[in-house]
Amino acid sequence: MNHYLAEFIGTTLLLLLGNGVVANVILKGTKGENSGWIVITTGWALAVYIGVVFAGPYTGAHLNPAVTIAMALHKALPWTEVPGYILAQIAGGFCGALLTYIIHKDHFDATADPTTKLGVFATIPNIRNTATNLASEIIGTFVLIFVIFFITGQDVTINGKTEPIGMGSLGAIPVAFLVWAIGLSLGGTTGYAINPARDLGPRLFHAIWPIKGKGDSDWSYAWIPIIGPITGAVLAFVVYILIK
Repeated sequence: MNHYLAEFIGTTLLLLLGNGVVANVILKGTKGENSGWIVITTGWALAVYIGVVFAGPYTGAHLNPAVTIAMALHKALPWTEVPGYILAQIAGGFCGALLTYIIHKDHFDATADPTTKLGVFATIPNIRNTATNLASEIIGTFVLIFVIFFITGQDVTINGKTEPIGMGSLGAIPVAFLVWAIGLSLGGTTGYAINPARDLGPRLFHAIWPIKGKGDSDWSYAWIPIIGPITGAVLAFVVYILIK
């Protein structure tokens, strides 16, 4: 196991379970069809928990280029490793989307609406407005990274051993609750990518895979869940440094 493989597998698990819960809720004929936003946000939070449990012991579980960039700014990761982390995360997003499609292929075939099919993989704003959509992604990611800085900046002692909160399975529960809170409170506008790999990897899969009845991959919107989270991460770092 190395850092890049851990990020790849962790992000694959994240997107398999995250895209999987969306597929279960919005595709035709699943047992979870129309079960609603609370199921989607809960599923994504638990997906984060699983990804962090796996990758945490090896990398601290970034699973997100915005987190990787924030950690590099914080000098917790060498900049030379950043491209490898991000490529591994995007590849994991693609692989997670592939596995989601394999499991739900019959339901993709049964679903007529192409926008619904894209919505399993990529974020789509409910009201398309560049300024507010971008602000939503910036603010949501700011909250994510800002709070992660404070989680990872503390230690806890268990059975005489001091461990950093936010790393490995010890940090999986607070980070999962954090993502759940963001989804419930801030995610209803754009679908809260707050992670470029979460959107770009699956969107690439949608673009190249021969999915029956699929439509456009909406590349005109795709820059927002990339630039927004990165901007939010940088702003979170700046504010954290200023107040600390």
